[in-house]
Amino acid sequence: MRHPDAPAPGELLGAHYGQCFGCGDEQPHGLHLQARAGEGVTITAEFTVQAAHQGAPGLAHGGVLATALDETLGSLNWLLRTIAVTGRLETDFVRPVPVDTVLYLEAEVTAVAGRKIYCTATGRIGGPEGPVAVRADALFIEVKVDHFIDHGREEEIRAAMSDPDQVRRARAFEVNP
Repeated sequence: MRHPDAPAPGELLGAHYGQCFGCGDEQPHGLHLQARAGEGVTITAEFTVQAAHQGAPGLAHGGVLATALDETLGSLNWLLRTIAVTGRLETDFVRPVPVDTVLYLEAEVTAVAGRKIYCTATGRIGGPEGPVAVRADALFIEVKVDHFIDHGREEEIRAAMSDPDQVRRARAFEVNP
């Protein structure tokens, strides 16, 4: 169930961490994915495929598309107010996504069982009614903040934990970095 303190439907979630390749605004070649809270435990998100995101000439790299799906699915955890990491991501590539295309993503939590969070996402070219380009099903595993402290690079952990902005400090560890 959606956490009572989750962002309201339609609210822009913003970057959880400035250096995140998926949503961070400090990553010059990142996706700069923008996610919004939906109804229930759903998210919508968009990003524009840039030239830096190419695999084949003029087309998005499959890994970039998988990253967009992972970032969108990970943002669902913000609605649950749960710290979780990607345990499994199964991706279907349905059609090529050209450079300069907006990829519109929708994701939802389908089940929660103990520490396991099951979710699904779809990416469409151009908007919510556009043709399906990618799909993913994922399993996220709830973890404690110690997971990041124990495994992250010390200088980034220290910088995030010393941020005077309490919300930014907490959000740095709230989705799937």
